[in-house]
Order: sequence, then structure tokens, then C-alpha cells
Amino acid sequence: MYFNYALFCANIMDISLVIPLYNEQESLPELNDWIERVMAQHNFSYELLFIDDGSKDQSWQVIEELSKKNKNIKAIRFRRNYGKSPALHVGFEAAKGKVVITMDADLQDSPDEIPELYNMIIKQDFDLVSGWKQKRYDNAITKNLPSKLYNWTNRKISGIKLHDMNCGLKAYKNKVIKSIEVYGEMHRFIPVMAKAAGFDKIGEKVVQHQARKYGVSKFGWNRFINGFLDLLTITFLSKFGKRPMHFFGLVGTLIFILGFGMAFYLGVYKIYCSFIAHQPARLLTERPSFYIALTCMILGSMMFLAGFIGELILRNSSIRNNYLIDERLNILE
Repeated sequence: MYFNYALFCANIMDISLVIPLYNEQESLPELNDWIERVMAQHNFSYELLFIDDGSKDQSWQVIEELSKKNKNIKAIRFRRNYGKSPALHVGFEAAKGKVVITMDADLQDSPDEIPELYNMIIKQDFDLVSGWKQKRYDNAITKNLPSKLYNWTNRKISGIKLHDMNCGLKAYKNKVIKSIEVYGEMHRFIPVMAKAAGFDKIGEKVVQHQARKYGVSKFGWNRFINGFLDLLTITFLSKFGKRPMHFFGLVGTLIFILGFGMAFYLGVYKIYCSFIAHQPARLLTERPSFYIALTCMILGSMMFLAGFIGELILRNSSIRNNYLIDERLNILE
């Protein structure tokens, strides 16, 4: 039987809130009360998924106490700190709501934004909506400046015009988060991965950013450097992951042709000087350009072979035809 997404949505809860956390024991009670209040005001059916990323404080004990009062709370606890991406990954796997909303646990994201994010997904049919913190209360040097550099670089490379790609407050259709795999530190590039998977209706909403009330930020300048490298990785994989020869073969061929052209020119020039013009000419091995040409030919051949080997690996991979299919019409799976 083919997958009917509309029927699926009609039989599940409205919202899954996925909240990764690390050492946030002070903020959790206030966050839970705030979410409960918003959900009750708008009569949403929901689940609240806390993902404890190996906290060293009493965060897990606080969650256990809160769950006794709020039956919508579900939680997963890591034995050690793995990072935000693994936390989101297990949260996405467990999420059952037709709209999945992520937010940070430090009270800097406002639960009051939830109803409008939900409406943008359900009524305006966005696949993904990312928050945009126009006014920020973070440290201007250690967090704001790296964020601005990161977002500018991301827009240029990915082509996705979001002002705040890494905002923790985002909303998704359920099928979006079920169609992507978040790993490493790739949570910064979920919009890029969603677009690569075919979900290109990506929106943005200005959201309220609150001053940090408890604890300190866990991020800084290092996320710009790591983020840039991860962006290059995800961009390459999304474009050439299933056709490596298109990249390595093209670049290798161009470099080889460049080297071969230089070598051909040097050879013809040597013949012309020796046999036609009867002029003395330097030995080819004494000319730096000969070694540049030789290097280009070797590098070009190596890149071409890398593309060829990549194609062989891909054709023998169990995921070589693992394409995402949204619906099937009159076709039995």
C-alpha cells in the first residue's frame, strides 16, 4: 500500500517538540511551564521530547520530576555527551507529531513562537521554517560575530537565503525530518540537507531572542571553522555523492588537458627550433614549465582514477539506489 501523507497527518498529534539539552537543570522547570501554558492556550495535542546529551548536573532528575506532572513529557538520556546532532537524530527518530519543532533548552528561544511556526507549516505549506534572531543578546565578539560570518558564508555556498541558518528554533513537516540523517555536527545544515532531499519550500520567521538566564553558552569561534568545513562536506555530498565521476572526472580531465597542452607546446617548440629554425633550444628537462605540465598530467590522471574508483564503490554499495520516494500511485511496495 502506498504512503498517504494526508491520512497520516490526520491521525497523529499536532506537534512534537524536540529539545536537546546539556546541563540545563535551572531552566527546565520554567521552560516546561511555559510550553504547557502555550499548548493549553491553543489546544494543541503534543509530545515534549527532552534529549539529555550526557548532562553532568541534575537535569535528568529534574526531567523525571517534571514528567510526573506533565504526561506529555518523553525523554532520552545519553550516557555521555555526544553533541547536538546525535541528540536531534534520536529525537527526530522518536517524533510522532505532524509538525516537529526544535528549540534550545536555555530559555533563549520563546515557546510563544510555536503557534505561528505551526501555522506556517500547516496553513502556508512550508516544508521547513527557520527562526531568525534579528536582535540577539549573546556576546558580540565570541558568538554574534562568528554567527554572522558563518551565515554569510553559508548563504554564498548553499544558495539558501536564510539569515540565521543555525537558529535552534525551527519547524518541520514530519516527513522532512524522517527523510534526512543528522550526524557529526551537521545540525547546522539541516536546511541544506532538506533542500538536497527535495524539500525546497523553506521559509524564515523573525523570532524573539531572550537573554540567557542561567549558565553560559557552549559555543564560540570554533563552530565557524568546523561549520565551514562541514558546509563544504554536505554541499559536495549533496551534489556529487551519487555521481563522483562528474566532479573528479571533469576536474581531472581539465587538469590533464592543461598539462598535455603545455607538454605538446614544449615538444613542438623544441622540434621547430632544432629542425626548422636551426636555433639552439634548452633541453625540456631544464624548463620549469615541463615539470608543471608533467605534474598536471599526473594529478589529472589521479583525479580521473579517483572518480572512476568512486563510481565502482558506489555501484557496489547497498545504498546506490537509496532515493527518497514521497508517494506511490498504484504501485505495491
